[in-house]
Amino acid sequence: MIPGGYLRWLPVVATAAALTVAGLICTRHLVACYRKRGVPAGPAVRRAWATTVMSVWTLPWLVVVLTPLDAPRDVRLVPLRDLVEILADPPLTAFFQIVGNLLVFAAVGFGLGMAWQVRLTHVVIVAAGMSTAVEVSQYALALGRVSSIDDVLLNTTGAGLAVLAARRLPVPDRLLPVPPSE
Repeated sequence: MIPGGYLRWLPVVATAAALTVAGLICTRHLVACYRKRGVPAGPAVRRAWATTVMSVWTLPWLVVVLTPLDAPRDVRLVPLRDLVEILADPPLTAFFQIVGNLLVFAAVGFGLGMAWQVRLTHVVIVAAGMSTAVEVSQYALALGRVSSIDDVLLNTTGAGLAVLAARRLPVPDRLLPVPPSE
């Protein structure tokens, strides 16, 4: 059984589905916009796809982590303490907790690595900042969530691993027909 039941993941699935459709429709337009700015066809297609991937696969995770729960808010600032506690949970629960946190900003790391060749250190800094902003928001908005330094560490690690993965994948220059630049 998935922790929290299947309904807990419905916002992620619904948001990803809606954004995928919207992203596919907008990707061609993004290619045209990049081409108008003078970006060559290959990089324009990669940037358009990366922008779509970053939007489609980050927003659903943000919906989940910013959805209020009926619980008291909590702050945990001791590094690795929550991770040790999670590893003591049942294996499926631990798996979903860890992998879920690794995936929150993985699409951002993947997109930045694939299309813009951003340095690993810069992606790590951006992901750490974004994750910290999410954790602070969870606490400040009293969403009934645990604001944890371990979440920041896992979110940042996921983005860093995604950059490394993106750099190892061959990306075809023509994933979509490229509209002529005007």
